[in-house]
Amino acid sequence: MKYQVKEETTLLEFLIQVTSKKKNDLKQLLKFKNVYVDGIVQTHVAYSLKVGQVVEIQKASKQTPVPIIYEDKDLVVIDKPCGLLSERTNQENQKTAFSYINTYLSQKGEKAYLVHRLDQYTSGVLMFVKSKKLYDLLTNDWNKYVKTRGYVAVVEGQVKKNKGTIENYLGESKTQVVHITSKDKGKKAITHYKVIKSNRKFSLLEVYLDTGRKNQIRVHMSSMHHPIVGDDKYGSKVNPLKRLGLHAHEFAFTHPLSGKVMRFVSKTPETFENLFK
Repeated sequence: MKYQVKEETTLLEFLIQVTSKKKNDLKQLLKFKNVYVDGIVQTHVAYSLKVGQVVEIQKASKQTPVPIIYEDKDLVVIDKPCGLLSERTNQENQKTAFSYINTYLSQKGEKAYLVHRLDQYTSGVLMFVKSKKLYDLLTNDWNKYVKTRGYVAVVEGQVKKNKGTIENYLGESKTQVVHITSKDKGKKAITHYKVIKSNRKFSLLEVYLDTGRKNQIRVHMSSMHHPIVGDDKYGSKVNPLKRLGLHAHEFAFTHPLSGKVMRFVSKTPETFENLFK
């Protein structure tokens, strides 16, 4: 939309006068370079407008640096790349999946809430919600609503047992290394696995979680003497993928407001499959 300036004013005041948008929404349009004055991007709310100038509002970009698997009025689900943090930590100050999605949604006057996380070097399905109400419902009763947390993992060696369950208790050291411990010192962790493919060097597993402890799959695979490839923190000696061999390929939950079961999938990375050709 284009608007001609009839009297001298500031850019934000002019936009408030000629549109029905809220002040905060207009500030977001300015921040993300969607407002032009005489064909030139302007981002300052106090920019001085002169009579006869033309102000144009262009449609907010809907692109984001991370692939979106699904979006509706309540959710955004992405395919998180390996190496991207889910959210900022005290030690890290780099771009995160959370910051990318919040920037994307803010262009539409929306906000993201992070309801679960993936390790930085784990790729795959990561979900955000758009309302505090939904965030509170999910985080306060996560295990009630979550139905499926599925991963594919490339581990070292040939896993002999085609399927199995690992159940024990995990604790974390002061140096942030997760380890198996006793019931009174840790939290219960349950992991189910099934061998999909294997050769003499590696096995491709499908893994499902009953619990979502930090580094759970990585510690449990290491406890079987089949650490995830590329995971030197938990005992891997090889890195044929040049990344951690762990990918979140399936996530399903019951929507707390609609009662609908929603399922999202991400394709197994080709590099994982190529190890078994």
